[in-house]
Amino acid sequence: MSNELERGLEGVLVAESDLSYIDGSDGTLLYRGYHIEDLATRADFEEVLYLLWHDDLPTRTELETFTEKLTADQHVDDDVLTAVADMADADADPMDALRTAVSLLPTYDPESDADTDDAAVGRRQGRRITAKIPTILAAFDRARRGEEPVEPDDDLGYAGNFLYMLTGTRPDDVAEETFDMAMTLHADHGLNASTFASMVIASTMADVYSSVIGGIGALSGPLHGGANEDVMEMLEEIDEAGADPVEWAKKARADGRRIPGYGHRVYQVKDPRANILESRLRDLSDASGDTTWLDYTTAIEGHLADEGLVEKGIAPNVDFYSGSVYDHLGIPTDMYTPIFAMARAGGWIAHILEYQSDNRLIRPRARYTGRTDADFVPIDER
Repeated sequence: MSNELERGLEGVLVAESDLSYIDGSDGTLLYRGYHIEDLATRADFEEVLYLLWHDDLPTRTELETFTEKLTADQHVDDDVLTAVADMADADADPMDALRTAVSLLPTYDPESDADTDDAAVGRRQGRRITAKIPTILAAFDRARRGEEPVEPDDDLGYAGNFLYMLTGTRPDDVAEETFDMAMTLHADHGLNASTFASMVIASTMADVYSSVIGGIGALSGPLHGGANEDVMEMLEEIDEAGADPVEWAKKARADGRRIPGYGHRVYQVKDPRANILESRLRDLSDASGDTTWLDYTTAIEGHLADEGLVEKGIAPNVDFYSGSVYDHLGIPTDMYTPIFAMARAGGWIAHILEYQSDNRLIRPRARYTGRTDADFVPIDER
């Protein structure tokens, strides 16, 4: 058994997976062999969920059946919505509220007592979780604004329904398409921290709910989720100061500040998801006539490229543009990470189901660095 220490498990292979493939050197991201560019621009998020939870993209009949079931599962028990409203009244953090609400869902799941090694049950529970998260998040945000929750509209798709429940207004085609695309881009990304956390829990043969809750907890950490919130705070800081974005970036780096949305543990080039969202941000900016965030982000990106950061393997990641896109859609900044969870839940569930199909308890070792010869002293003599 190797005694080599790999801090953060960097580069350590712990599982085999058919779900997503990343080549960080050339900016490739695949879901089950399909390029992210094709899925984001040519498939709905429901198709991507089906792809992740099954072996391939659905036929039209399979998609209709899948979507009907997903739509039917959107409705959340009144007791859960009451708890969500109470958390909003208490000024809870949205990620805390989401984690707590998801932990309540098994109470109302008709299969909560089923064996955890039944993959079909796990898939159905995963579908219920994924369907209900948008309803929970929208209800939470409305409650803290003093507004009643909006019932899901069974005629809308997954992405459009969230925007509708959030705002009370049916989104236009551009907004719905944009948010659907963002969901696809965030659905899966290899064994990132939250996915691995959910897999560790799943390896104990815990249920899907417990595993997803673990994923939410891991995503809440600032080193994993939340970078797009940091990007928006940066853009707002530049705007409020009336600063030139390039001069702001120069000063920030001179002061030792890190530019949020830059650099990635896997990519050495620009994140392919950032390219897609940058294009979408251009469309939204042109449609609204407000190019402020686009101007700031592209100016900073151009400057940092001239400074040689990309050559050093430090390039824009998905968060550099996602926050600006969400802002154009009218989504509050502190909802960005919960939205990340809403999309990534599909990937967590896919990895949970895949890993449990050939399960082995995940149990790494730590190199002991403590004392080995401590003499015990009775308490009265210490």
